[in-house]
Amino acid sequence: MRIVNIVGARPNFMKMAPLLREMRRHPEITTTLVHTGQHYDDRMAGQFFRDLQIQQPDISLEVGSGSHAFQTAEVMKRLEPVLTDVRPHVVVVVGDVNSTVAGAITSVKLGIPVAHVEAGLRSFDRSMPEEINRILTDAISDHLFVTEESGRENLLREGVDAAKIHMVGNVMIDSLEQSRPVWERSDVVEKLGLPRGGYGVVTLHRPSNVDDPATLRGLVKALGEIGRRLPLVFPVHPRTQSRLEAVDAESASAGGSGARYIAPLGYLEFVGLMASSRLVLTDSGGLQEETTALGIPCLTLREHTERPITVTQGTNRIVGTSPDRIVEEAMAVLAATQAAMARPPLWDGHAAERIVAILRNTWRGGATPTDRTHAS
Repeated sequence: MRIVNIVGARPNFMKMAPLLREMRRHPEITTTLVHTGQHYDDRMAGQFFRDLQIQQPDISLEVGSGSHAFQTAEVMKRLEPVLTDVRPHVVVVVGDVNSTVAGAITSVKLGIPVAHVEAGLRSFDRSMPEEINRILTDAISDHLFVTEESGRENLLREGVDAAKIHMVGNVMIDSLEQSRPVWERSDVVEKLGLPRGGYGVVTLHRPSNVDDPATLRGLVKALGEIGRRLPLVFPVHPRTQSRLEAVDAESASAGGSGARYIAPLGYLEFVGLMASSRLVLTDSGGLQEETTALGIPCLTLREHTERPITVTQGTNRIVGTSPDRIVEEAMAVLAATQAAMARPPLWDGHAAERIVAILRNTWRGGATPTDRTHAS
């Protein structure tokens, strides 16, 4: 069974790592890992490959940065001859980045089945490029692996055949649990001189937050207010760094914002930092899930989420970008006692096993395991 696995950006790596690990357990599976190069900076890609012990890519397309249209088109142009040469039985794409939709379209055009991991998530905000990628990828995929019940409901509402939809859990949590023995031993908190349980973590990268100077100034202002009560550490995405430099230098400086800016961290160090924090403020979808699994309060600095289970059954609050609202919600979190939360169904560290079992049985022509059966 030949499987081509496509990754392109940092969020993809955490999702692909447990799938590759599980595929390698089965001698009948031959994997080809294609890295499109959508994220090519070592801090954004290379370090994550090392931390997650992902094999070096078999093929690197080296697409690099560019507009959404440029990246999508370049991936398609460079991927087509790879797929024609390998002739895989299935192509696996993960998440919602440009490489995801480009990989799916290219495969389908060649008549190759597509498996989409993390299917069905919807923010219902089509101004988000990721939302367009999710909708298009799901519409043309043959296997749709969903992380939460909202994903199944969204796909059924869009007319997807129920037989294509599989509730399997969350591969992000697989990576979290598989690497737990390492990140629990991380000394990143001590190296940064932070008090365990007494600091907050900030990440920002979405264009709607960092490309609008007025919005970014408002967020920096809110961080300044919160920082007077709780030390904040902010691993700065390279894209965000350039935007911060364009904002008023005084308010965007570490002293003025109340946040301590540091270089991006690898996966293991970042999870170690997040796991010992009191609060996370982010616009990342993946961090909404990871904080839910870790029981860390999360304030999502967006108006919508495509992961509603992190709100209904997790630690996440959607607070928007109003500085006053952000500060108010942060103070409420700090004043409250942290309550233990149960994890969402099937977020148990075994999603990759279920996914690979379904793909193997489909290839063999056997019956698909029931959605909630733990694959052996």
